[in-house]
Order: sequence, then structure tokens, then C-alpha cells
Amino acid sequence: MPHPTLNPSAAIDSPQLWSAGPSLLSLALMDARNHTLALLARFEEAEDSGHWRWQPGPGQEPPLWLAGHVGWFAEYWVGRNTRRALGPTCPPDPLRLPSLDPAADRLWDPRWRSPVQRAAEALPQRATVRAWLLNTLEATLELLDRLPEDDASLYFFRLALFHEDLIGERLIRLAQAQGVPLDLPEPPVLAARDPLLIPATRWTLPQRSGGFHPEGEPGQLSVAVPEFEIDAQAVSWAQYIEFVDDGGYDHAEHWQPEGWSWLQGQAGRSAPRHVEHMGVARQGSSGAVLQNRFGRRVRLAAAHPVVHVSWWEADAWCRWAGRRLPDEVEWDLAAHTAARRGWRWGEVHEWTATRLRPWPGAQPGPWSDYAWPLMEQARVQRGHSLASRARLRDPGWRWCGLPHEDDAFVGFRSCAI
Repeated sequence: MPHPTLNPSAAIDSPQLWSAGPSLLSLALMDARNHTLALLARFEEAEDSGHWRWQPGPGQEPPLWLAGHVGWFAEYWVGRNTRRALGPTCPPDPLRLPSLDPAADRLWDPRWRSPVQRAAEALPQRATVRAWLLNTLEATLELLDRLPEDDASLYFFRLALFHEDLIGERLIRLAQAQGVPLDLPEPPVLAARDPLLIPATRWTLPQRSGGFHPEGEPGQLSVAVPEFEIDAQAVSWAQYIEFVDDGGYDHAEHWQPEGWSWLQGQAGRSAPRHVEHMGVARQGSSGAVLQNRFGRRVRLAAAHPVVHVSWWEADAWCRWAGRRLPDEVEWDLAAHTAARRGWRWGEVHEWTATRLRPWPGAQPGPWSDYAWPLMEQARVQRGHSLASRARLRDPGWRWCGLPHEDDAFVGFRSCAI
């Protein structure tokens, strides 16, 4: 089965979209919508063939709802927003025009229904949702065609693009969780490098100054960073197997109390999510890992990074190994300064030790539903994964997750204590 995307040019699937003007942005919006439709088609094919049936899971919405929500989001913030020209200073509830569909808010606004209710609610027919996606895209592109090239005017168009990319990754995560066939390439197997020593310096976050910021006015953090040692790549399966082999899931001393309580509620869990078999390392062998990937059992190379781990598991491995998770500033500093010394990233999202907090001076943007409700609860993730669009491959992008969440393609790296 082919990769469920088009083959866009490098320009429309690269981080330069953060500062894209109307022409390039319109191409990227079409690419994102085609990506959504292609992913939706994979779910439909699996359902029609009898290989898959929607099974509600914690925090999961039906793929048809996620697709319809994408069209609603763009229309809500672009087509219906009478104050979109204000960009990130737009009020969160401006005067809005009527929708193309009178039922749109009831169907696709997540504030109307809880995830459990959305999972149980009857949705429109597939053809109706596809027509909705095409109509809302056409309306967005018509408005974009007449805009000046300034960041405020383009803010909500860029927001719609990156929101659709995030929903696309959620669809891929959903396919993985529910065993829907997709063909995404595994990262190449590369030789491990020794940890890197990063010199002490002062570092400022975020590094990006112009273009799009997910949360409106981003604020800024400047920190004096002492010298530290950090892994050159994410922790591998070979390294994680040693933790499992040593009884890492059996001994509470490796876990924070909250993490140990989480583990006790996981019905005998002894490996990361989706792992079907993990062979122990014996006589120089790195062991074997069989993990379910999109409904298929896949043998993973020992050098590949660990994936689908919770923050609790990442923290427990570090405690067992006598190391620690990097904080967000350390990860960002290494990503921006150590590439020529062997720093490698982009195979998995990576947990950090940092709780999600706004930068000093930051204020919630008009769309604050992505991260602000999770402030102080979620942990920051950095990096990029096989499920992410290349235009999100920016070392400064802040992903996040609650400590128990393991459905994302997320791993971790470690620092010396």
C-alpha cells in the first residue's frame, strides 16, 4: 500500500512554511487536505474490507469526526472570523459569520460534545463529509488569494495548515492504535554515537523570531545552562531491553510513586505499548523486539529508537540507568548547536523532563485549546516522528503529552546526572 500522502515538492512540506506567503501557503493547504482525505480513505478501505471496525478507546475520536473537524476548524477561524486580519491579537470569540453548514458547530466543534459522546454520535455519510472538506478548502483558498504578505493577515491560514497537520498525525496514531493498515517507512538503521558534551552557555527560547507561533505571542525564556552530557540519539531498543531483562518493570525503586501506581493499573505490562514480544539479551545478542505496527507484527532493529513509551517508562529507564531525562532547554540547545558533532533527531518525538509552561510574558492566543489546558500537567516533547509532516520538522516545535500517554510515536534520550 502506498504512503498515504501526495508527493509534494520540498517547498510545501518544509519548515519554511512557518513564514510562507499566500502562493506557497495555498499549495500547502491543498496538500494537507489531500493528506487528510488519503488517510480517511485508508480507514474506509479497512472498514469496507472487513479488516477493521471502529472501537472507541480512551481519548480517541472516530476518523470521520477528526476529518470533519479539520474543515470546521479552518472555516471557524478563517472563513467565519470577521477579525482574522488581527492575527494573534484577535479576540478568542470574535463576531462570526454563519457556516456553510448550519449543523457544523453541533457536529464538529469539540466543545459541544465530550470525546466519549463524539465517539458514540451518528455522523454524516462519508460523501457528505468529503464534500464538506472540499467546500471549506475552496472557501479558505478564495480568501487567501486576496491577502497581503504580512504575518498578522496570514496567521489564521497558517494556523489552519498546522492544525490540519496535527490532526493528520492523530489519524496516523489512531491507525496504529486500532490496527488499520498504513505503510510508513521505518527510520534508517544508523550506528550509535557516543554521548555529547555541550559547553555551558546562555540560551534563549524560542529561537524563531518571525513567522507563525502556535500560541500567539510566544514570550521568551533566557537561561544560563551549565555544561551537560546528552545522548547523541534517542535510546534504542537494545538499551531498553537491558532494562526489561533486569526486571525494570518489577521493581518499584526505579519508578516515581505516581509512575508505579500507573504501572500497577496496566494489567501486567512489562514492555512499551504495542510490543508483542521482547527477547532478552543473552551472550552478546541484543535481543528481539516484535511490535504491532498498523495491524502487522514487525521485527524492529535493535538500533531503532524505543517508541510508544509513556513518560513514566522513560523516567524509570533513566533512573535504572543512573541518568536523567534532559530538560527542554538542554534538548533545544543541543539540537541547534550539536548537529555537526553527531546529534541526531527526527526519528521519534522525545520526552523531556520539563513540565509544559508558557514562556515568560506569553499570553494565550485566540486558539488556546491546543496546549494551554495542559499547562503544568503535560510534559514537553521535542522532535519529529515518522507520523509528522516534514514542515513540522523544526527543533523548536513544542509537542506535549500527559505522563501516561503512549499512543504517540514517542521515545526519549538521556543526560548524565
